[in-house]
Amino acid sequence: MTERQAEEFGPWLERQLARADMKQADLAQRLDLTRAAVSAWINGRAEPRDETKRAIAAVFGIDPASVHDRTTDIASARPRQWHHRPAHADGGREYGNAAAFAFDADLSVLAREATQNSLDERHDSTAPVRVRYVLHEITGEHLDAFLSAARWEELRPHYEAAAVGGQKVSRSLRAALDDLDEGRSLLLLRVEDYNAAGLTGPEYEDGRYAAVVRRQLDSHKQAGGRAGGSYGLGKATLWATSRLGLVLVNSTLSASHEGRVERRVVGRLDLPWHELEGEAYAGPAWFGETEPGPVHKGVSRSWWADEDEVRSLHLDRSSSDPGTSFLIVGAHDASGDAETLQEMHDKLVRSLADGFWATMIGGRTAGALMEASVTTLRNGRVLVSEERVDPHAHHPALGRALQTYLDGETVPELTAGDQVALVEVPLVVSPLKGRGRARDKGREHRAVLLLTSAADRDERHSRVVCMRGNRMTVTEQRPRELPLGTAPFQAVLLAGFATGREGEDVELAEAFLRASEPPEHDRWDRTEELTSLYERGALTRLKEFRAEIDKAVRSLVGRRESARSEGPAALRELLRLDGGAGTGGGKRTQGFPVVRNVEARVDDSGAWNVTVGLKLPDAEDPWVLTPVAKFDVRSGGRPAVGWAVLAASDDCRVENGNLVVAPGVRTAVFTGVTDPATHPVQGALARLVVDVQKARGGAA
Repeated sequence: MTERQAEEFGPWLERQLARADMKQADLAQRLDLTRAAVSAWINGRAEPRDETKRAIAAVFGIDPASVHDRTTDIASARPRQWHHRPAHADGGREYGNAAAFAFDADLSVLAREATQNSLDERHDSTAPVRVRYVLHEITGEHLDAFLSAARWEELRPHYEAAAVGGQKVSRSLRAALDDLDEGRSLLLLRVEDYNAAGLTGPEYEDGRYAAVVRRQLDSHKQAGGRAGGSYGLGKATLWATSRLGLVLVNSTLSASHEGRVERRVVGRLDLPWHELEGEAYAGPAWFGETEPGPVHKGVSRSWWADEDEVRSLHLDRSSSDPGTSFLIVGAHDASGDAETLQEMHDKLVRSLADGFWATMIGGRTAGALMEASVTTLRNGRVLVSEERVDPHAHHPALGRALQTYLDGETVPELTAGDQVALVEVPLVVSPLKGRGRARDKGREHRAVLLLTSAADRDERHSRVVCMRGNRMTVTEQRPRELPLGTAPFQAVLLAGFATGREGEDVELAEAFLRASEPPEHDRWDRTEELTSLYERGALTRLKEFRAEIDKAVRSLVGRRESARSEGPAALRELLRLDGGAGTGGGKRTQGFPVVRNVEARVDDSGAWNVTVGLKLPDAEDPWVLTPVAKFDVRSGGRPAVGWAVLAASDDCRVENGNLVVAPGVRTAVFTGVTDPATHPVQGALARLVVDVQKARGGAA
């Protein structure tokens, strides 16, 4: 637990006077001192003697140690209340929080944005940040108790007034209120992190707290240039995921504020503009203690809650480690593909695994950056046990690639199926405007590409997963112009700080790529920030980078000949390969070309994709061979099927449907894709036979 330190005497005393509704002159009179003496304490010019501090404690009715330690405030009768922002004096209106419309109200988007923020705020860099999602459906007396604790009776009239408009937000609110009344059920989703910075800083001035609770488009990231976010929009997904636009917050701070660190609680509500009992309201509202200070008097501010309060608001935390719990009230998944609690639970697990698998993997010298889990409750009872997100279970090949890199065990090229090959990919970072020389192309950064064989159960493969910073997945890239029949693979592209390296080029690449990301942080492309900050040609550098990634993949998959195998067991059972016409699959003499290895799979269209390696005897004349594809069906002959594509891969060429191998060449590789239109049955229901026949005019 973070040790509490005594607050400066002046700010502490000023706040206690406000909480006691007492003026400086009142305290001076009670102490039989001048007002100037009290003013000097508050302004930090002096501090009272010990006997005077004891007298101050008597005035406030507290223990003298509290004045000496200054880690707590005096008890106050100020109630918790909802403060609704008055409408703009100029008549302007906002019918909802525009920032919330920047993203879909989708659980996968929430998981991406909220978890990214937690990762960016990791406190102790030697330990992972722990992220926990808790779904909790409450009904009956549990629902009533929660609504009472959240002062629902104060909020309901504002909801009713805001729900009568014809705007999108008003219609959504009306539906949410109707469902709550009819179903008498409410879904809470608590998003909490541990070993994070927490919402530090003052109530209204610059700091993490104000950036999240009181402002929009204020990123306030302090992650040393490694932050995933940069727009200050991600936090809006918390409110967007609430059908009621309501989020409650409990934060344990990594640095004390007002002499406290635990249970800093506040609520924020985003409604559209509305009128109630003749008063117009802008929409946003805050739940907290009445502000005692003169500047913001009457405004609701955060308060230091006791354990019973956080428990009644479903904001209790499992440890005293710094971090924040956000309770989304009325959580939902607007995409419609997760309606039951189990479906929502599973979607959160998948989303965390897809977006952050790389952050949950550590190497021999450094641990993982993050841990994540999902739990589901109903009325306080466990419905789905806590499920720890296992990156290797969800993405085994990608996880193997990164693990091998972190352990320093990569190879320059693949010679076995479980190896991970590494190749560097150049990224030229354009100079910032006004800082580069004329026609200066920029500074080169060497990104890292890792490639390994795909796992048998990988539904998505033959892609490059790209990341920077804290290793959150930014985008996926499908390499172009790969050789036909390329075996399924998985690849990871690490750029900037994700490489684990340090240096000026790393910092420049990190900033360049971050500037090229839109608010969703899901691609590297043209953005206003990129074009306004960097010299002309920045977009070209990104296009060149993507082309270099494709080139690096081709350089690795083109050298995989020695690693080729007969493919997955299920496909090997479906595949028979004949070395030539009339052989019946028997062993051939060494005087004829023979098949050395083969890869085969049936793609989504039903076509067979084959890659065939040949071994050829030495010959003085070219070999001219005709590959013929046939289906070995259960009855009847072997009907021939047509090739949609027939292409040379290594040491051969295709002419008029034949393979031509030059004299003296001892090995060759070709690829083929059958034409489903010529299949007598579905491709997956037959064995494929490939006859490699000598064409007319061919050697031997």
